[in-house]
Amino acid sequence: MKREPQQSAVRTEQPPPEAAEARLRLLAEASRALASGLDAEESLRRLARLVVPLLADACVVDVTEGERLRRLTVTDRDPDRALRVFHGGFLPGPDDSAAALAKVLRGAGPVVVSDFGTSDPDDPLRAAQWALYRTLGGETALIVPMRVRRQVLGALTFVRRAPAAPFDEQEQALAADLGHRAGLALDNARLYALQQYTAEQLQLSLLPDLSGLPHLQLASRYVAARERAEVGGDWYDAFPLPDGSAVLAIGDVVGHDLAAAVRMGQLRNMLRALAYDSGDDPAGVMRRLDGVMQGLTGIELVTAVIARLETRPTGPWRLHWTNAGHPPPLLAQPDGRTFLLEEGHAPILGVDPGLRRETATAELPPGSTLLLYTDGLVERPGEDIGRGLTRLRQHAAALAREPLAVFRDELLARLSDGQHDDIAVLALRVP
Repeated sequence: MKREPQQSAVRTEQPPPEAAEARLRLLAEASRALASGLDAEESLRRLARLVVPLLADACVVDVTEGERLRRLTVTDRDPDRALRVFHGGFLPGPDDSAAALAKVLRGAGPVVVSDFGTSDPDDPLRAAQWALYRTLGGETALIVPMRVRRQVLGALTFVRRAPAAPFDEQEQALAADLGHRAGLALDNARLYALQQYTAEQLQLSLLPDLSGLPHLQLASRYVAARERAEVGGDWYDAFPLPDGSAVLAIGDVVGHDLAAAVRMGQLRNMLRALAYDSGDDPAGVMRRLDGVMQGLTGIELVTAVIARLETRPTGPWRLHWTNAGHPPPLLAQPDGRTFLLEEGHAPILGVDPGLRRETATAELPPGSTLLLYTDGLVERPGEDIGRGLTRLRQHAAALAREPLAVFRDELLARLSDGQHDDIAVLALRVP
């Protein structure tokens, strides 16, 4: 007689379908919150607001910064409790501490704490945690690491008050998953910030030092695009010539990558050599630059303005310039009148080195401001550039009598909101 196979006496208890669905929904919402931007701290604050009260009565987020530990946020069902316990700033270091939080930061897996013990004055972090649990009215806490590539970047602490059910296995697994996703978001944001800082420092290192023209009142600035961490081809320059005049230049090498930044550095150095050695007017220098660029480099397309400034002890200053497909220079006078210097315009560099180019000339009235800029200052996606040039003239007119540094900074502040491209500006104030 055959016997039916015996059923195992041990059964894995499954969560109710509605509980499992709620946890999946929480995980999806948390993933969206963490992926919604590169501001990791704000993303972690949103995560804390999501899990309260779905998973816990309170959520605490702590992040490591070098050897230090910073309490980023405390979220509680009762906002007054959170305000009483959260003061921001740094916590005592986790080294040699016996606190459960310290153990998690040193590499332990998720830790459940139900016995908070007593405050220990010889263990500052444990004392701080004891005060936290007491203020939050905690009965049990679940601490999970924010771990990436074997490195712990911080911890999430979920706190439940009495009467509280203990964190079951599914909830612990959910919390651990949230900690892992939070760690990835924090790591990505820190890598992005490092990349952005490195790119900007590289870009700035390729731009010139204008201290070689002490007799000129100059102000310059490079502003990286806000939506990416890349170097680009925007550049400016100013340097003296043997006859006592000075060259002012600005341009944009096509591209937004390291190659564009390298090409920008090559182009600027070629311009200096050609302008200093040839003695040509700006149109002649531009033609030479176009020929050398196409013959000796891999640089393809460049917009630029090259100007020579004649400063006289008596009489008006004169500006001679040529333009290769670049936005026109702006002249703002102290009385509020503004002019776009649109003469001397020709196609961009890289099309035909034999193109005819002309040098335009204008007098610069005393107290006026000459502004050279790249297109990121005036162009907006989907908008005609004429509107951007009109905005530029309006703001320049309003700022024309301000000190040159204020003129530059305020103009950038007013026109670079939500910018999508790099910006380089070079401003000259006529005495």
